[in-house]
Amino acid sequence: MKKLILLMFILLLAGGTAMAKNVKTLDVLPLLASESNQANRLWVGTFQLAWNDLMDGIIKGPVVFEDYKSPLVKQLNKQKFKADQLSEDSYYKAYGETSMELKEQIEAAIKEKFNETSDVLAGIDWTPAPGKYFVYAMLKKDFKFLTAFDKLKPARFAHSFKKVDFFGIDENSDKSLDNMVNVMFYNSPKDFAIAIRTEGKDVLYLYRTDDDKTFDKLYSDMFMKRVQYDGSYKFNKDDELKIPNINLFREKSFDELCNHKIKGTDLIISQALETVDFKMDNEGVKLKSEAAIAVEMSALMPKKLEPRKFYFDDTFVLFLQEADKIKPYFALRVDDLSLINKTGRK
Repeated sequence: MKKLILLMFILLLAGGTAMAKNVKTLDVLPLLASESNQANRLWVGTFQLAWNDLMDGIIKGPVVFEDYKSPLVKQLNKQKFKADQLSEDSYYKAYGETSMELKEQIEAAIKEKFNETSDVLAGIDWTPAPGKYFVYAMLKKDFKFLTAFDKLKPARFAHSFKKVDFFGIDENSDKSLDNMVNVMFYNSPKDFAIAIRTEGKDVLYLYRTDDDKTFDKLYSDMFMKRVQYDGSYKFNKDDELKIPNINLFREKSFDELCNHKIKGTDLIISQALETVDFKMDNEGVKLKSEAAIAVEMSALMPKKLEPRKFYFDDTFVLFLQEADKIKPYFALRVDDLSLINKTGRK
């Protein structure tokens, strides 16, 4: 009976461990090409913007760890996403020696430029110290569709029984909404993509697919399918559109980048994190993302002290000298202690 109970306990423990490893979450990725075992994942270029300034402004070259060959660092160093991919009014960047003055500078700048406050600055150690630096970036987007879409009835999403809010176009919608939607391709009810116009220069692409690839490959596939599509690119009067409302906030710490000495320097990354605040509804999209990289001097790891045995049990030399003199006044070399310890006295 005891063996049966023990077996059941082991199976339960193993099952719990497996479940822990397969916990579903929303993964925040550092690269457009990053792989993830999570079905729900997102990427925004903010962390890459901060990494670029770390390279160009502080390290003055590629980041290479002395003790760790990081595939992620290698890809970040390629700087495949840069600030020139954004309009200047949609981002803010700063870096410098860590100080309260830098913190106040960043807070004032994002307040003036975006009327925003930070979700990350309060968690940074702003105590100044030699070799201590901070890199910051904010990406901010707030745009509306040309016309607000209709709010649709709540409905289930995928296999969930819980209903969520949707917006879009149905048979009761004003047909002027059709003009905001450009069909990229429609190969089947499970393989299609559209582009939605906005009031500004931003375009919203939506791609329905079951393919589980990295973001860069999915993006490439979407445009390849558009080129190959020979159907109508117009959203027709009998077409319908249904998009779920999204409201998320996530913070991701890239721990694998921390506490590794950077080659050619005495620096380590002590913090590397990114936040993403994203909202989408029938009126438009709001996005605020921050990235922070804190750098400091690496603490010298104390060498392990091996036990030492100062055994003068073989030949040795002994000197005596007065402290203020430059030469000893006595010297003794000991080779055979039995000969030396004879006093010659009885």
